[in-house]
Amino acid sequence: MPRRARLTLPGVPLHLIQRGNNRQACFFADEDYRLYLGWLADHAGKTGCRIHAYVLMTNHVHLLVSADRAEAPGALMKALGQRYVQYVNRVYRRSGTLWEGRFRSSPIQEEAYLLACQRYIELNPVRAEMVEHPGEYRWSSYRANGQGEENALVRPHALYEALGLDAASRQAAYRELFRYELEPDTVDKIRRATNGNFALGSERFAAEVSAVLGRRALPGKSGRPRKVAEPESGKLFEE
Repeated sequence: MPRRARLTLPGVPLHLIQRGNNRQACFFADEDYRLYLGWLADHAGKTGCRIHAYVLMTNHVHLLVSADRAEAPGALMKALGQRYVQYVNRVYRRSGTLWEGRFRSSPIQEEAYLLACQRYIELNPVRAEMVEHPGEYRWSSYRANGQGEENALVRPHALYEALGLDAASRQAAYRELFRYELEPDTVDKIRRATNGNFALGSERFAAEVSAVLGRRALPGKSGRPRKVAEPESGKLFEE
């Protein structure tokens, strides 16, 4: 079965996931995380990508990114992935692939899902029971977005900036969002959209993405198409 083409549009945020091959580890030491983040910043700058949120887990990566060119996120992930694989293979004396094929992605309807997706990304270590609070995990953007930690990699989205009139009020409002768990239905929608390379948003948003790109942006219905009963010949032209 041919791979589904990615849905990417200029300026529309994209949730990206890249997993280790066979869900095996892709980070083995603190230095690996640090180098990956440094190279992410480097290639994001070169490709014109803005990183709004991220988390590096042991065997996969989540990014929330937007760019003015539709092809920029793909260029970012290709350059970053190749550079990091070369490093891992050299340092750990291994060969072959590190990543599980192509990264998966989903364009996001900003007003409805962007901040929910940021929370989903930064809550990954909590859901994995690695920490009790996202601020305890070093390898995510939460400390920048929620606690004001200096982080040159993070470029806040306009919806995040609209949370308050200054940095302190924005961070306080953002922290307030984490007092409540994401609805299970929201988590499921984010996962289904990203794993399937579909749009995350309303049916109208998906229809607009489909119209612009000329490709399906929502999952198709399972099973064979329903056969429509043919009208009687005498009724073909009746109004």
